[in-house]
Amino acid sequence: MNEPLNLITPHDVEPELFTDAAEAVAHLEKLYTMGTDFLLEKFNQTLDARQAFARFRAFYPEVRISVASHWKADSRLSFGHVSQPGTFTATITRPDLFRNYLTQQLQHLIRNHGVPVQVGLSDTPMPVHFALASQAGVSVPQEGVLDFSLRDVFDVPDLANMNDDIVNGMAGPNKDGSDHLAPFTAQRVDYSLARLQHYTATAAEHFQNHVLFTNYQFYVDEFEAVARRMLADPSQGYTGFVSPGNHLITEPDADIPLLAKLPQMPAYHLMRADGNGITLVNIGVGPSNAKTATDHIAVLRPHAWLMVGHCAGLRNSQQLGDFVLAHAYLREDHVLDDDLPVWVPIPALAEIQIALQEAVAEVTELDGYELKRIMRTGTVATIDNRNWELRDQSGPVHRLSQSRAVALDMESATIAANGFRFRVPYGTLLCVSDKPLHGELKLPGMATEFYRTQVANHLLIGIRAMEKLREMPLERIHSRKLRSFEETAFL
Repeated sequence: MNEPLNLITPHDVEPELFTDAAEAVAHLEKLYTMGTDFLLEKFNQTLDARQAFARFRAFYPEVRISVASHWKADSRLSFGHVSQPGTFTATITRPDLFRNYLTQQLQHLIRNHGVPVQVGLSDTPMPVHFALASQAGVSVPQEGVLDFSLRDVFDVPDLANMNDDIVNGMAGPNKDGSDHLAPFTAQRVDYSLARLQHYTATAAEHFQNHVLFTNYQFYVDEFEAVARRMLADPSQGYTGFVSPGNHLITEPDADIPLLAKLPQMPAYHLMRADGNGITLVNIGVGPSNAKTATDHIAVLRPHAWLMVGHCAGLRNSQQLGDFVLAHAYLREDHVLDDDLPVWVPIPALAEIQIALQEAVAEVTELDGYELKRIMRTGTVATIDNRNWELRDQSGPVHRLSQSRAVALDMESATIAANGFRFRVPYGTLLCVSDKPLHGELKLPGMATEFYRTQVANHLLIGIRAMEKLREMPLERIHSRKLRSFEETAFL
């Protein structure tokens, strides 16, 4: 029987206290780099030797805060404070990527509670796959390729540290008795960062704080055209446009190469230096893709996400090209039932609704009562069966009528529900592309000039709404409607 390998770790580092958030984040970066450098060095040595001569382990850094008194929080704030006395911790990954977010969250904590934060090493091992994910030219072999088992030498991803128990409200205290400071563990974040590259073919660094989701390629084409116009006008504040394959252009007439094979959910990024640009993700059709995309983008803690896609209009008074502003959702998508039961209401968020309605008015140059000619506000039904029309209509149509639904799609409720679950402000503005209950099916040649004009306007409305949200204070956008009884202090 083989003897267990000796465990080698980086040198111990004593925890340090910080009253300056930027200094605390800089120390998190130092500890994280120490761990990844250690694993990279030992990984290369092991591959060169073609044998395992020791076991190597590095640990994620962590931030910790201890609060001794019941502090009365500013009731206007939905984040930035803990709810009761105690010790609260969070493991941290990629502090370079999350520098602005971490600095902001720690500033709130230090200011609101008047105590320092402690930065040190956690007891959570850093999987070698995640530690080396951002290293150019380095890939971790699959199990079985080497002459020894990689998991005997390095730590690998652990499902026990990658679940959504914290955001789902199911997590108990940490092993040391401390409570949770952030909605995601470091391993959960690392997992999603890797998935984002896989599904969207763009690195997490390019994602902006405002995310649009669509289910129609036309919006991608329009987004590229808008991006080029924005880059031609420096006063707009946009600095670049990134397409799948991490291809960056900074000039409006630069070529954008097409990938030989697009990813499952390609992402495009109209960037600003402060990260407050706009990302568009073409999630395609269906609630599964909608859940997958939002599951992973959520770890980036975007300021808002919106669905701007096509839908079936359910009212005879609608015409192709009309807009639907969702103020409620009928959830028959089923992909989130285990994480967020269907009896949980998904409220409309006033800030999002107002931004969308004002954007529609600005782009269409209609307002007030006249806006009702092209936009309905109501319930959007989301289903998981694209060919629902082929079933006996008595059941589905009766439910749709009872719900007062005005539109039907396969993504919107999923995106809104995951926004609610992950505390990411959400909204939906759809464009009617067919009316199956009234004989206007989605067939070639059905599009009118009005419809084509409205689809072009639709993306502009989504962009304008995001720009309006960008102008709001973050504390206003992150509604208390999204927060439960006992919340993590971090957004």
